[in-house]
Amino acid sequence: MANRARSLLADTAIATAALFGAFLLTAGRTAPFEAGVIGGILLQSLTYGAVAAAYSWLFRRELSPWRYVSTPDALVLARISLLTAASFLLLHFAADRASDLSRAMLALAPIFQMVGAISARMLRRAAHERALDSFAPLKSLSDRAPQAPELLLIGPTTAAETYLREASRRRDNTWTPVGIIAPDAGEVGQQVRGVCIIESIERLDAALADLRRWNQYPRAILFLDEPGRLRGLTAAQLGRLKNDGIRLLRLPSIVDLSHEDGVALLPMRDISVEELLPRDPIELDRVALRALVSGRRVLITGAGGSIGAELSRQVAGLDAGHITLLDFSETALFEIDRELGETFPVLSRTAALVDVRNADRVTECLLGERPALVFHAAALKHVSMVERHPVEGVLTNVLGTWNVAEAARIAGAAQMVLISTDKAVDPSNVMGATKRLAEAVIQGQQEGSETRFSAVRFGNVLGSAGSVVPIFRSQIDRGGPVTVTHPEMARYFMTIPEATQLVLHATATCADDLNPDRARLFLLEMGEPVKIMDLARQMIALSGRTPGKDIEIEITGLRPGEKLTEELLDEMERSIPCAPKVMEVVSPTAMGVAPAHLRRLEAIAARGDSDEIRRALFDLVAQIRGEKPAGIPALRVVSNR
Repeated sequence: MANRARSLLADTAIATAALFGAFLLTAGRTAPFEAGVIGGILLQSLTYGAVAAAYSWLFRRELSPWRYVSTPDALVLARISLLTAASFLLLHFAADRASDLSRAMLALAPIFQMVGAISARMLRRAAHERALDSFAPLKSLSDRAPQAPELLLIGPTTAAETYLREASRRRDNTWTPVGIIAPDAGEVGQQVRGVCIIESIERLDAALADLRRWNQYPRAILFLDEPGRLRGLTAAQLGRLKNDGIRLLRLPSIVDLSHEDGVALLPMRDISVEELLPRDPIELDRVALRALVSGRRVLITGAGGSIGAELSRQVAGLDAGHITLLDFSETALFEIDRELGETFPVLSRTAALVDVRNADRVTECLLGERPALVFHAAALKHVSMVERHPVEGVLTNVLGTWNVAEAARIAGAAQMVLISTDKAVDPSNVMGATKRLAEAVIQGQQEGSETRFSAVRFGNVLGSAGSVVPIFRSQIDRGGPVTVTHPEMARYFMTIPEATQLVLHATATCADDLNPDRARLFLLEMGEPVKIMDLARQMIALSGRTPGKDIEIEITGLRPGEKLTEELLDEMERSIPCAPKVMEVVSPTAMGVAPAHLRRLEAIAARGDSDEIRRALFDLVAQIRGEKPAGIPALRVVSNR
């Protein structure tokens, strides 16, 4: 209230001084400087200031901090000045038909008021951003000389202005900006806060040559936008930059989900290879996510894995009331628990070393933790490994899902979400079949339960443990060859933060369902599939080498259970939009697995018979997909649409 009062008083004083200043400027021609005249004009000035104060209060100017003044604020101040002069004229006209009011003084007063109000705010903003420091007359030559390493900015001009303003305000001397590379060639030659726009993105090589000639060759390049959006940059160019020893940096993006609101502009990090691949990034609003998670108890299975760990980070950043990290890998659980403890020191959390195969331990854990949200990311996911060990795949991916779903229902969780995969569509391998059966387990849980059950299906995740990107990276670091199973193999890709944020959005969508009569299956929009051969060539180029010359690409052939392409929808399914980048999968007959089926699978798994468990698994999947009649005991139809 004190700040608001000061702002209102300052605007009143500026308006009062504006009218009095206009009188002094015009008094030589309109009126003598006599005591009576001065007294009258002081009274008029106070009246003028009171009218200005009324309009400032009406337009709520006291709610706009001066240090953040912008063009819209200036337009409002101009409107207030004109309305003040017009109202002042009407008051005088009503009193004495404005017979003693100088027209010249009334014309100058709103100009002085507008200039004064805007100038005062601009000075306050300049002080806040430390923009006046460069005009310090006593600053020595050594203070003015850049001492920090050179930094080249690449991205939109507006983003460059924001970064330079924040760097100046915070007195950040980590880097010395030497130029801006803008997407629009028409902006070349302009300056942004003293830094010149030297070239467009298409002429990046020419700009770097000029900087080298001027002895200002950059030590780092800061991408002000997602690298995937900056058209004109090639993988070969970026590879040459890395070979020249130039660091490629970026600012935090929205999907990084910092644990603080308003991600700070200055902290930078090196760009990972997968962020440089040509693909459109996904950005979503955080409001729905915060409403879903804030203050609630959340349990994440497989919390030490790639998806589970990122879910843990993002849930922690959304101010969860308590997080339970559940995993059977001691090392992975220790690492994510330690990371959250360092990043979010006040976060309430529990690390539970529990195997999802153990139904009693899972139920005991959930009853003790009482989570409102359960994210089930624990799974065996490597196609070739699960293909060789089908019993382990069934025990973890199918029976483990059943155990977590039952425990969530018993513990009274509001929602449980299964992380599924596109390999569950028309599965040709054991891993995909187990995930399709896990989806059916979730489908069978909703009937008669107050817990909302759902599953989220998406494709490959860039950079996850054991995925193609880190494999290619390690092969490139060793000097090759890079191994590709088939030249036509293609997969859907998204980054780990994008995938986990979309999982949260799908969960928020499910939370809006007030009368759930079925478990819902969501599909994340993955864009267009990427050929693995193209991915290999791009990653070799990004490393600064030439495919087929510096590093060979070797075709190894398809492994057991692998498909050339993956689909996100089965032939009996269709998708309908339900949220940004999230689709809901609708099936004419969504089948839920009966407990008797699971007991039979468990009995076969206990005998360790790989061939029999494989036959039983694919037999159930065939029934779920409608390829053959349901056996005894019958599968349950949980929805008809």
